[in-house]
Amino acid sequence: MSRSDRHALAERVRTFIGEHGYDHNQRLPPERELCALLDVSRSQLRNALAVLEENGLIWRHVGRGTFIGARPVLNLDDITFLRELASPEQILESRTAIEPALAQLAAMHGTKADLEEITACAARCRNAADWRSYEAWDNNLHDAIAKATHNKLLIYLFETLNVVRRTVVWGQTRTTRGPKADHVSFTEHDAIIAAIKVRDADQAASAMLAHLRSVRERVLPMLILRDAGDRRTLFEQQAAPAR
Repeated sequence: MSRSDRHALAERVRTFIGEHGYDHNQRLPPERELCALLDVSRSQLRNALAVLEENGLIWRHVGRGTFIGARPVLNLDDITFLRELASPEQILESRTAIEPALAQLAAMHGTKADLEEITACAARCRNAADWRSYEAWDNNLHDAIAKATHNKLLIYLFETLNVVRRTVVWGQTRTTRGPKADHVSFTEHDAIIAAIKVRDADQAASAMLAHLRSVRERVLPMLILRDAGDRRTLFEQQAAPAR
């Protein structure tokens, strides 16, 4: 199977995932079923899945199946437990507490290879064809910044928070297929990376804090509106006369 064929099939699988609305860490149908749905052989499917896994869009567990998103550092039961403990607002607060320090340490300890990976992830964010791809590469970008600290304990704490964050349904309203060229996070990412590259630790922390506050200001009002709508729907259902 040629490289172009693998990528073409990977795009078909990615489209299948998008059309069926699978959430982060949700399991895809078994390979045999996917092969039948896509009319491909198992070896062809596995080649395509390998492409998606390399891009952080799926992860595979032998004996359990294929799941949406990057491979978690916790088992699925732990993820479910932590997700139930934390509200979206608490997750946003936790990111604001942790990630500026990670950016600061990345500026101090990041290697040339780390900086190249961070820059490559930001470029993939800009070139993302749709929101799902953008979110995957945005996740990879923040993960690359965490890994540039070379502090294993902080990396583990970040990955734990990140996995829980990605299991939450944020309910953002998307009016375009993907991010526009002037998407605000692009310039915010650029500011973080520029500070890391020149080893300005304080500016890297400040730029990351500004980015996360911007995310909070955009996301939190949507969550409030969504929750208000959910409560209104529940009230209407409870108030409706029995039939």
